[in-house]
Amino acid sequence: MSLMKRKCFVCWVSDMEKEQLIAIANTLMPFGKYQGRRLIDLPEEYLLWFARKDQFPTGKLGELMQITLLIKTEG
Repeated sequence: MSLMKRKCFVCWVSDMEKEQLIAIANTLMPFGKYQGRRLIDLPEEYLLWFARKDQFPTGKLGELMQITLLIKTEG
C-alpha cells in the first residue's frame, strides 16, 4: 500500500472513532479479574465472556469494551 493510500485511510477515520480508540487505549478496567488493565490489554476471552452472557456493562465502558472486542476479533 502506498503512503498516499495509508494517509487517505487515516483521514477516513472519523473524529468519533479516533476518540473511541484513544479512550480504549487509556481507559482502565474498573473492576473484576483484570481491574487496572487498559481495555486494549484485556484478553479476548474475557471480552467474549461478557458477549456470551450478553452482559457488557452499561454506558460508555460497555460500549468501549464491545468496540475492543470487535477490534480484537475482526482487526
